[in-house]
Amino acid sequence: MEAPLEAEVENEDGESSCGDLCFMDKGLRSISELSLDSALHAINLHCNNITKIKAIDHIWNLQHLDLSSNQISHIEGLNTLTKLRTLNLSCNLITRIEGLEALTNLTRLNLSYNHINDLSGLMPLHGIKHKLRYIDLHSNCIDSIHHLLQCTVGLHFLTNLILEKNGEDNPVCHLPGYRAVMLQTLPQLRILDCKNIFGEPVNMAEINSSRLQCFEGLLDNLVSSDSPLNISEDEIIDSMPVVTPPIDEVAPLDHFASTPADTDNVPEKDLRPKRDTDVTSESDCGNRKECNRKIPRRSKIPYYSKTIQTIKHHSKNNSAFISCNRKMKQPFFKELHVRSSLVNNNILEESEKQKTEIIKVNNGSSENATYRALVEELDQEREKRWKAEQTEKKLMDYIDELHKHANEKKDIHSLALLTTDRLKEIIFKERNSKLQLEIMVHRLQNEIKKLTIELIKARDQQEDHVRHLRTLEKALEKKERQKGQQQAAQMQLIQEVELKAAAADREINLLRTSLHQEKEQVQQLHELLALKEQEHRKDLETREFFSEAEFQEALAKEIAKEERKHEQVIKEYQDKIDALNQQYMDLENEFRIALTVEARRFKDVKDGFENVATELAKSKHALVWAQRKENESSSLIKDLTSMVKEQKTKLAEVSKLKQETTTNLQNQINTLEILIEDDKQKSIQIELLKHEKMQLISELAAKESLIYGLRTERKVWGHELAQQGSSLAQNHGRLEAQIESLCRENESLRKASERDNDTLRIKCKIVEDQTETIGKLKECLQEREEQIKILHKKITEIQKCTQEQLDEKSSQLDEIIEKLERHNERKEKLKQQLKVKELELEEIRKAYSTLNQKWHDKGELLCHLEMQVKEVKENFENKERKLKAERDKSIELQKDAIEKLHSMDDAFKKQVDAIVEAHQAEIIQLASEKQKCIDSANLKVHRVEEEMRGLLEETCKNKKAMEIKIKQLAFALNQIQQEM
Repeated sequence: MEAPLEAEVENEDGESSCGDLCFMDKGLRSISELSLDSALHAINLHCNNITKIKAIDHIWNLQHLDLSSNQISHIEGLNTLTKLRTLNLSCNLITRIEGLEALTNLTRLNLSYNHINDLSGLMPLHGIKHKLRYIDLHSNCIDSIHHLLQCTVGLHFLTNLILEKNGEDNPVCHLPGYRAVMLQTLPQLRILDCKNIFGEPVNMAEINSSRLQCFEGLLDNLVSSDSPLNISEDEIIDSMPVVTPPIDEVAPLDHFASTPADTDNVPEKDLRPKRDTDVTSESDCGNRKECNRKIPRRSKIPYYSKTIQTIKHHSKNNSAFISCNRKMKQPFFKELHVRSSLVNNNILEESEKQKTEIIKVNNGSSENATYRALVEELDQEREKRWKAEQTEKKLMDYIDELHKHANEKKDIHSLALLTTDRLKEIIFKERNSKLQLEIMVHRLQNEIKKLTIELIKARDQQEDHVRHLRTLEKALEKKERQKGQQQAAQMQLIQEVELKAAAADREINLLRTSLHQEKEQVQQLHELLALKEQEHRKDLETREFFSEAEFQEALAKEIAKEERKHEQVIKEYQDKIDALNQQYMDLENEFRIALTVEARRFKDVKDGFENVATELAKSKHALVWAQRKENESSSLIKDLTSMVKEQKTKLAEVSKLKQETTTNLQNQINTLEILIEDDKQKSIQIELLKHEKMQLISELAAKESLIYGLRTERKVWGHELAQQGSSLAQNHGRLEAQIESLCRENESLRKASERDNDTLRIKCKIVEDQTETIGKLKECLQEREEQIKILHKKITEIQKCTQEQLDEKSSQLDEIIEKLERHNERKEKLKQQLKVKELELEEIRKAYSTLNQKWHDKGELLCHLEMQVKEVKENFENKERKLKAERDKSIELQKDAIEKLHSMDDAFKKQVDAIVEAHQAEIIQLASEKQKCIDSANLKVHRVEEEMRGLLEETCKNKKAMEIKIKQLAFALNQIQQEM
């Protein structure tokens, strides 16, 4: 089938018969090398060396342009081609899409196997004005999904997008979630990467062929109503040239044997009626060129099968053009009689030549034999003449009846034309209504898109609020933990300070006791001194006085001894004083270190208190901010509820509009069914009348040929009766040849009638299929109504669930507010505790200052005592030994007391540690319980969010399915309208 199609499409010079031009693989470097006609409809320049698109501005009617496999780097020079439908620029060097703004009728765009990474040229094609449906972009360099979606979202009619095909793709296709994102953001898509929405592979050729086969029968019925049925017999008779040759110029019997071969050479296309189509300039051009071609060989395949095969071929090759198969309206019988007249003229010319040869040969024969043969032939011819006159009378009566039938057929044809006009008006009305419905559908789709965007924004805001609340809860938990830690640290510090204060009190008490003991010892020493003085006085009184020399010697000895002893005592006391001074310095250093440590601890407490105060201020600020956010979230929830109510109203309006459209469609379908049934009956009647008319016209042609022969014979017999005998046999042979030719014509007409019957059967089947499709459409509409009802129920349930969830969230917010109030109360209590502890610290400071003053006083007293001790050293050596013993005892007692204090401190520390550990365990339990509560609340919120998401996804899927079905219906109706 492909070879004859190519023969019909292209001539030897590259131009087709239907306004097409094809120069494939010709080595062209520029389009300006060709002289292009402005009436071209299709140009194919595949596999050349073209670098720029130019010299096409004047071709206004160009519909199909193929510039694949060239060296084009920029898309330009297409601004004037407003009627362009298909553009193929695959296998080039293009890096950017541009220059497509003026192509409002462009439906298919192939840019595969290029280097494209910029799709900004698709932005001007957004909107309803442009009708781009098919884009092929596989084997390019597209790597940004955001850029791709930004450039293709506004293409409302885009149903087929190819970015990956047969393993050849773009870098975008390897991104995670690429297909889901594309199908969500482009709801108008039906096929992505040669796969439908559900991921099943799709064969585009089968889809196109099935659609063409469904709608071709209806177009044939509508087009056949425009065919001329009122061909009058006067036109047929006028179209036949009347040839009256003399009897001598009639061809012999031997020549008529060759005439059937000439009739066999007439092609079947001329014997059957041509398919009626619209008269265009393309068909005129095609028929002029077809007349100059050679007549093709007659094929054995019936006509209806050829039409089906051509349909399949066109469905497989989308770039093949229907205009190539268009033909002119030409009456069948005019062409037939013109060709028969040409054949007769040729026969007469040859018969003249043969007649001259026969006369030359027969001049030398005998006249007697000819005379006898002529007399016998005259008798036979008279009988035949009488029979012919009778048949002529019968034929005239029959012709009158045929004229009556032809008039009746004219009336029927006029009625058929009226019905076709009405059908066309109805179709135009339906087209207008469909256009209005499409506009409504586009508006609804835009509203749905806006609503989905608003829903997505609201969801994002809600998620942000939830995240913010979670962060606030986490921050509060962290602050509570920090406060607990700070409180524990403060308690530890306070306990340490209390322990140190208790230790200081104990030391003070010990010092007091030691002072009392020392005072008692000093009093005892004073008493001893007084007693010794009295004893010394008594000794002096009772003492006997010696002489002066002896007394002086004794005194000198005693004085020297006493001086030695006194020096030794002084040295010992000096050592003791040095040791005591050192001990005093060590005590002072220890007190200073203790004071610095306490000052540092006091500073740490102060810093901790200041940090706590700053954190409290921050937490207050965060609480205020959280309250503001909660107010904003409550206002947003109110806005969302109002939006939901508005969406309910809009959905109700949409459902009402859908119901109205379904009712209108049902009414229109019913009216169309009634009209189709009427058209069926009328088409059956018209076809029967056509068949009868064809039979009558064939009979008329045969009888007119006989009448024409009889008339010529009558004229010849009136002028040349003497020469009739020699031409009677020739006339008889000629009549037999005519009978044979008429029989063959009858057979050809019979075959044509059989083909017409086959076409009628095919059309009847197509009409039945269309009725079945209409029934299926009704069932689909009913199913959609049921689905709409189910969707309404689901929407009401979703609204109830959302209201319940909002109530739960409001209750949760109330609980959170109560928790915040509790935290505030706890903060106030902690503030009061801090104030009390500050007062306690001030009291401790005062006590510490008093202790310092007492220590200073005690130091002064010790200094005075040391002076007194130095004065008394000389007199009290024995007493010092006693004091040393007593001191050793007191040291041992101090050590025992210190050990007891250390043991008491260790026990107290253990008790404090146990209390702290129990407190920490209680804090950990409380934190775990809080965490469990928070986790349960988060799980509940997560479950509610998942349920909401599932419901929203189900609604989105149902909406998308409805939109897909509506778009398919609109697409099918659009195709019907375009093909109409």
